[in-house]
Amino acid sequence: MRVAVAGLHTECSTYNPVLAREPDFTVLRGEAMLKSDYFNFLTHFPAEFVTILHARAIAGGPVEAAIYEKWKAEIIDGLKAALPLDGVYLALHGAMFVEGLFDAEGDLIAAVREAVGPDIVISASYDLHGNLSQKIIDNLDIFSTYRTAPHIDVPDTMRRAVSMLIRALRDGYKPSIVWAPVPVLLPGERTSTQDEPARGFYAGLTALEDRTGVWDVSFQVGYVWADEPRATACAVVTGIDQQAMEQVAGDLARQYWELRDEFSFGTKTGTIDECITWAMEATSQPAIVAESGDNPTGGGVGDRAEVLAALLAQEAQGVIFAGIADAATTHAAYAAGVGKQLPVRIGGSLDPSSVPVEAVGEVVFLLETPDERLREAVLRIAGVDVVVTVRRRPFHYLKDFSRLELDPTTAKIVVVKSGYLSPDLEPLANPSFMALSPGVVDQFVERLPRAHKAVPTYPFDKNFQWTPQTMRSARARD
Repeated sequence: MRVAVAGLHTECSTYNPVLAREPDFTVLRGEAMLKSDYFNFLTHFPAEFVTILHARAIAGGPVEAAIYEKWKAEIIDGLKAALPLDGVYLALHGAMFVEGLFDAEGDLIAAVREAVGPDIVISASYDLHGNLSQKIIDNLDIFSTYRTAPHIDVPDTMRRAVSMLIRALRDGYKPSIVWAPVPVLLPGERTSTQDEPARGFYAGLTALEDRTGVWDVSFQVGYVWADEPRATACAVVTGIDQQAMEQVAGDLARQYWELRDEFSFGTKTGTIDECITWAMEATSQPAIVAESGDNPTGGGVGDRAEVLAALLAQEAQGVIFAGIADAATTHAAYAAGVGKQLPVRIGGSLDPSSVPVEAVGEVVFLLETPDERLREAVLRIAGVDVVVTVRRRPFHYLKDFSRLELDPTTAKIVVVKSGYLSPDLEPLANPSFMALSPGVVDQFVERLPRAHKAVPTYPFDKNFQWTPQTMRSARARD
């Protein structure tokens, strides 16, 4: 069996003004893919894998059209050069938005199908916050998505997608896909699988599968910060028994619709000022405040400074704030050196709607790195140790703090730009709060501009009736 592997993996807020360009991606080609931690699981399958290109970036703004076209052409050329093939595996996120192009994954997958022809089996894996379309479904044979948020089952999902592909090729099956869109589009922070009702809903998916007819049951929450027509929740079922697949997809869609009013945040939420007050008053520590509206892993810009301003205004002490993307301030800290004080203007360097903070900070730590793009500095401003970085990036792991000689376990308050907390930070929070802050991944999704999303869609629209409708892939109808 000869299987080609490729993919473009990122999540794009259409409200984010900062284009994602080539330097923002980690790009793997050829043998480097098989040697990476991300793809080395492929070596355990009985197939020859032709690895072409995989580009991956944290969530952000729209992808620059030129780099998308360049990588798309490289993938298509690689597939044509690799022919004859038995199968293709595409490792995707599902919420990529390319400037000037709706349904970027649909465009890419359709091009892959055209390049390899109608007889090749194509399998794809997705993030559950990805968006689907009939165009995508019509060009795939196999599909699987994450079942956890936060995402702790990424390797499991990728293996599942490849396992089904190998099974189809080995045993001569011709699987196809049935899907059922649901007019519900909620933020991931209200649909975390750590909390009910999403926890029970996702835990029940595996029980709906059987090896004889229903191979995989997936459900997309969708990506709410993409203002495009395909943004929606949906049930997606892969298998060989169309009737059984349609029954499962329809039932799941109906169940999710009936649960729509029950989804809520899994932690205490409030305004920025309220969350800081609660954290300061907490009798245990560390109190962790998640600044949700500027979360880089959700598509946020990562440079807003409203929370820093509020911390300083309330004279909060013992605070670690990680972090704010501000290249100019970070470079100025390196120029000054550890122990030096300097006037700083932090925030608002990328998102023009953000208000910067002007203060005097002491440089307490500079990360040693030969690459200026990887620079990170810790500035002490009154009672706050704030991390500033050249690149926009999240701080979700304990190692992100320790490499900067910061210990969140001893802090009174820790602030991170995040939605639901990562598996590293969530057990540490004592207590946790989510600030419903402004930004391009605003949790108050109803107040987001909606020029292209489908109407009606909950929670933007409330009083409407809906009945599930299942749709087959065009390949199933052939």
